[in-house]
Amino acid sequence: MAAPLELTPSARLRLRLTCYTLEGLNSLAAAYYFNYLFFYMRDHFGFGNRENLWLTAVHGFCYTLSAWNAGRFAQKFGYLFTLRLGFGGMGLALALGGLIPRWLGFQGAALGVEFGVLLLWTFSMCLTWPTLQAVLSRCEAAGRMARTAGTYNVVWAGCAAVSYLTGGALLEKFGGETLFWLPVGLHVLELILLLTLPRELPATPSAAAATPAAPRPNPRPIARVRTFLLLGWLANPFAYMAINGILPVIPKLADHLGLSHAYAGLVCSVWFWVRLTAFFALWFWPGWHYRFRWLLGAFVALALSFACILLSPNVPVLIAAQIVFGSAAGLIYYSSLFYSMDAGESTGKRGGFHEAAIGFGVFGGPAIGAGALALLPHTPNAGVLAISGALALGLVPFLWIYRRGLHPRGPALPS
Repeated sequence: MAAPLELTPSARLRLRLTCYTLEGLNSLAAAYYFNYLFFYMRDHFGFGNRENLWLTAVHGFCYTLSAWNAGRFAQKFGYLFTLRLGFGGMGLALALGGLIPRWLGFQGAALGVEFGVLLLWTFSMCLTWPTLQAVLSRCEAAGRMARTAGTYNVVWAGCAAVSYLTGGALLEKFGGETLFWLPVGLHVLELILLLTLPRELPATPSAAAATPAAPRPNPRPIARVRTFLLLGWLANPFAYMAINGILPVIPKLADHLGLSHAYAGLVCSVWFWVRLTAFFALWFWPGWHYRFRWLLGAFVALALSFACILLSPNVPVLIAAQIVFGSAAGLIYYSSLFYSMDAGESTGKRGGFHEAAIGFGVFGGPAIGAGALALLPHTPNAGVLAISGALALGLVPFLWIYRRGLHPRGPALPS
């Protein structure tokens, strides 16, 4: 684990607040653009479930490759430069997405442009999350890591919930162009905020990272710590497989239940708010730490509630299923981040691995769903059944890792 940055208390506080503000703005912008892109593609290009799932799979594939390398990029070229490149690239991509279709009209060429915009936006976004996580980890003392993880989760999840809740109404009132220009404005604010970061933040992290920190005392056996780290890293991609198996098909689900853009944003944001509530509860109650039954229960509940959401016959069932889903997704994500921090695996490089694992889930779920719909076009629920099957299969390596952790033959995670 890299040594904490040598900062004065005031500079440390300023850096922390700036990072949380950047995180919140990034979450607002990213959640609005990506979550409502599916409505935009349905309205302007006639996309259905299969097309939106393929769109998400392309995004997820790019996300996986980009995030893995983004963590290394930040380690090599520096946090400030990486954040400038990330926020600037996201803003540029969305500006092009807002301008070019107007020039071309919504034709085949414009559709290709939207895919290109999504890829540039994805690559740029991957530069931001691992870097923000790394800076926050470096500016905190070891004893504050649990609080850092809690604050980080609450900020991004709260802003994502606000974005989904209000996004449908904004899209309905101001039209599809707000999908691009509102996030562009937020990214400009981020670039301005970068100017306020403390000068003590090194231009490149390599010099400070070369000095190892003193080992952090951890009362738990190292095999147990690393076993739960692996469990969190495995479960989180499956959670994102479920999440991104849901988001692309929300437009069709909204049509099926007779929901407008605004009402869909209200009803389908329930799980966002439940996840945020779960983050608060898990932050203040440490009883779930290193408890296998909690993580296993969340995994099982995630798989069951995923199917219930997409097969909901009415709004009350949809809301009830989202409550379970949001709780499960919250515990799984929090586990991945907390165990990474508690095991000292929160450098930019490991942050890139964390985000790349998320990208694998973002790719895997939609790809499985879209493939099933392509192979079984006359089976409307083929995608739901295929992704549910994948989630069930994910329990096999999950249980194997835990069993191996109980009786380790060697280190559970290479040092």
